[in-house]
Amino acid sequence: MPAKNIIILEKNDSGYRVAFWADVPATRQSFYANPIKRSLWGGASTEENAAIAAGTVTESAEQINVPAGATIPQMQAFLESRWTAFQSYITSYNPWLRYGTFWNGTTWTAGGVS
Repeated sequence: MPAKNIIILEKNDSGYRVAFWADVPATRQSFYANPIKRSLWGGASTEENAAIAAGTVTESAEQINVPAGATIPQMQAFLESRWTAFQSYITSYNPWLRYGTFWNGTTWTAGGVS
C-alpha cells in the first residue's frame, strides 16, 4: 500500500482537486510504468515518484465537488469511499487478460496477464 492514498492538491470554487494513489497488481505494473511519469503533487518524495514511474503505484487526479454545507468529516468519508472505489478498479481492471495471445498459422498460443 502506498504511504499516501489521498492527496488534496488545491481548493477551488466548487470543491477540491485531489490525487488518489493506488497499488498496481505486480503482474500489470509494466503496463503502468513510464520512466518520465511523476506525481502531480509537488510534495511527492523521490521514492514515491519512483514508484509511480515504475508502475507499482498509479495516480488519478479528480475534481471533487463538495455540496454546500458539507462538513470536513463528510468530505473525508466521501474521499475515502472514492479512493476505495479507485483501488478496487485498479485491482480488477485488466484489459491485458489475452495480451500476447497469438496464432502462428496453425495453432493458437494463449498469452495473458493475470
